[in-house]
Amino acid sequence: MTTKPKAKKFRIRRNPGAPGGAPPSGGQAAPTATEPDTGPASSANVQPARARSVPGPRAESAAASAQMQAGPEPQSPISGQAPARGQTPVSGQVSSARETGVENDIASIRHEGLTGRQLRMARRVAQKHNLPATSDFDAVRLLRAKGIDPFKRSNMLELVVPRNRAHAADSPDAPGAVQLPQTVPAARTNLPSTEMSPAERRNRDIQTIQREISDRRRRKLVLLMGRLAFFVMLPPLLAGYYFYSVATPMYAAKSEFLILKADNTSGGAMGLLTGTQFATSQDSIAVQSFLQSKEAMLRLDRDIGYKSHFTQAWIDPIQRLNDNPSNEEAYKTYTRNVKVGYDPTEGSIRMEVTAADPEVSAQFSRSLIAYAEDMANNLSINKRGNQMKDAELAMESAEKARRTAQVALVQLQQKGSVLDPEGMIVSLRSQISTFEVKVQEKELELAALLDNARPNKAKVAGTRADISRLLAVIDRLNQRMISASAGENSLASLSVQIQMAQADLATRDLMLQSALQQVEQTRMEANRQVRYLTTSVQPVPSQEATYPRKFENTILAFLIFSGIYLMFSLTASILREQVSS
Repeated sequence: MTTKPKAKKFRIRRNPGAPGGAPPSGGQAAPTATEPDTGPASSANVQPARARSVPGPRAESAAASAQMQAGPEPQSPISGQAPARGQTPVSGQVSSARETGVENDIASIRHEGLTGRQLRMARRVAQKHNLPATSDFDAVRLLRAKGIDPFKRSNMLELVVPRNRAHAADSPDAPGAVQLPQTVPAARTNLPSTEMSPAERRNRDIQTIQREISDRRRRKLVLLMGRLAFFVMLPPLLAGYYFYSVATPMYAAKSEFLILKADNTSGGAMGLLTGTQFATSQDSIAVQSFLQSKEAMLRLDRDIGYKSHFTQAWIDPIQRLNDNPSNEEAYKTYTRNVKVGYDPTEGSIRMEVTAADPEVSAQFSRSLIAYAEDMANNLSINKRGNQMKDAELAMESAEKARRTAQVALVQLQQKGSVLDPEGMIVSLRSQISTFEVKVQEKELELAALLDNARPNKAKVAGTRADISRLLAVIDRLNQRMISASAGENSLASLSVQIQMAQADLATRDLMLQSALQQVEQTRMEANRQVRYLTTSVQPVPSQEATYPRKFENTILAFLIFSGIYLMFSLTASILREQVSS
């Protein structure tokens, strides 16, 4: 018993835009898409959906690979048409002409190589026109069947038009709406289209953009190389040409000297400080400032002729001074060619003198060292002079006061005609005491003579005469004592005045002695404050040119101009970005 194959059922989908299933405007029946309810038709709809899920160019490769895997479609034994994809041929089953045409149109659309973006755009345009598209390729087919180009730019822009305007454009009465079917004007000739496929157009646009980008990059690279060559490479080349070919070689004479202070022989705390290397730092800095001053340059020009050396015609124009230069111009050259540095850790002064001749540079250096030595010697001369002057004035005042005291003492001594009144008074007293003792002895001798019954009258008379003479002497001495102790010019007052004069003289002697000691100490301190310049490195003429340093100066010029160019480039780019934003 044979089983009849089931007849293939189709469901006709009408255009929902026409009410009551009426045909579209223009009196023409809109093409309808037929799709089977069951069976192989469902598999025919799977492949467009799968191709639609792949975005962009991947949709093309997916569709092509699906078609290659399916292989050649077998022909139906009855109708001669290929059966639906994924369906085994069944004898007695015949596809309709409309279904076969739809599949052929979709297959041809797939072979056009449309991109995923174009397919999505076609689906949106179909949704805008309310077309019953079952897939992206079917949407392209339906739009073309309706006479609408899905890839036209105006159609793409109309997707963002408001809804009321979109419906107004879709209405049959809208101006410019495409009505199908249409007749082709007879005057026009139907020739093959010269338009390129979207893939070719896209490749051409990409190549054009790439060519423009490469041209723009090449143009910017050429401009960049030109700017670098002009602003970065050309100045160092000119500087190198000057240093290697034009610049006059300069010879430097280097020297080193120290500013020393006299040793302190007194010891103590001051002796510990005078030997340190920081004891003469102020003096060294003062000498350094003097050597770099305009005064030293003028003195060097008066003694040797500094200006005339740098105005010679064989020196290059950049380093040469003009004829009869001013002091300011010469001083600029002096500060550039005379470099003096002080090292506080070692206490030494290093000097480098540059000139166009090695012997002249050594001569300049020796003259500057001599000026520095004079400067070091004169640093403390005012202080030492003031100290010695004050000490000498104090000593002179003490000497005058002592001399005045001596004169006053001499005058007092001459006034009483006695050199030593006090000694004279003591002498008178001792004489009176001596005579009184003799009187007592004579009185005792007289008493012994009178104790005899028959004393010797001659001895008694002689003893009484001796006693009377001694008493007379004692009276004279007493009178002399009385006359010396009374009155304005008495020996007592004279003695007091002499004692006061002697005390004053002793005080003046002490003051004079202190002044002498102060003078000696001041002289010793002044000797300790004397500064000595000791040259540790003598200037020696150089046999090879010290300046210019050709390679180093050229590299330095390159770095300087590169930094300037980079700074201005960054500034310009930042300003351009700020202005454009």
